[in-house]
Amino acid sequence: MTTPRQTEQDKAFVNRMLDATIRIGMVLLLTYWCLKIISPFIGPIMWAIIISVAIYPLYVKLVAAMGGRKKMAAALFAIVALALLIVPTIKLSASMFDTTQALSTAWESGSLKIQPPAESVAEWPLIGEKLHKYWTLASVNLEAALKQIAPQLKSAGSWLLGAVGGAGLGILQFVISILIAAVFLASTQAAHRATLVISSRIAGERGEELAGISIATIRSVAQGVLGVAIIQSLLAGIGLLVMDVPGAGLWALLVLLLAVVQLPPILVLGPIIVYVFSVASTGPAVAFMIWSLIVSGSDAFLKPLFLGRGMEIPMLVILLGAIGGMMTSGIIGLFIGSVVLALGYKLFMIWLDPENETTPVDADQTDQASG
Repeated sequence: MTTPRQTEQDKAFVNRMLDATIRIGMVLLLTYWCLKIISPFIGPIMWAIIISVAIYPLYVKLVAAMGGRKKMAAALFAIVALALLIVPTIKLSASMFDTTQALSTAWESGSLKIQPPAESVAEWPLIGEKLHKYWTLASVNLEAALKQIAPQLKSAGSWLLGAVGGAGLGILQFVISILIAAVFLASTQAAHRATLVISSRIAGERGEELAGISIATIRSVAQGVLGVAIIQSLLAGIGLLVMDVPGAGLWALLVLLLAVVQLPPILVLGPIIVYVFSVASTGPAVAFMIWSLIVSGSDAFLKPLFLGRGMEIPMLVILLGAIGGMMTSGIIGLFIGSVVLALGYKLFMIWLDPENETTPVDADQTDQASG
């Protein structure tokens, strides 16, 4: 039999439950609303965090060289970073425009000619005979050769237009990210305190340790993946410019994208080697081929050099992160995806085996961040 006291307790429990449900619902609604509002900026903010964490050791030296002026150092970083981004973009765009205009003019005037292939091309395995036949047709009747691959050219053109649009959006996101990163660097102490508070709320006593591991992981992956990719693209660009290959900037950009997703640059440089052998003398062509092979294989010794300090991230994790990031966030996702997934992998491994996880973290980096 239910007593009046039990009835009152049940009513009080129901009231508390309804009150808690309404409060939780309001918090979830507010959280969803906030995330929806800032969703266009999540990518740039994540990339800004990656930039600021990766560049922080250099920023500390810059602040010391400028007499402790943090805001001025952050402004100088933003100016230099924007210049390094915008100037090559303008030059690349101008190069692509000039190349396209020259091809269009040559096509309209009928002066666009393809050099006939060497007889040795027909002896190449698998594709030699077909390639020699098509190349010969293109050198004799370019219009007929293009008609044979018209559907492929249409698909490639649509993909290229989409890629150009995505690249433009990615560059705009990079500009926003650099500006946000400069703000983060100028307010390092507040950002570090916020990081410690958030990590402590999430991970409790191990929050500070995980924050340090996150910093080390970001820096290691940024150097070992992004740094190596940039070095390979620069080296490839030098070789392409020396050999006066048309659209050198575009090919260097493709090398950068392939290197980030852990694919060998030879996929881009290989066909260019064939082109160079068809238009240049044997000596320079052989030198370019050797240079291209060195560039493509340079990650074998660059990655252990930059992706070191005990941070052993499987290449499959980097590959999945880069490709998945590109599919979800465009070109900027190439960079964010690899770093985020590598960070998630390290934290997951620590959670699985906290006793044996001994990833070293530079103590001075954490101390500098707090100072």
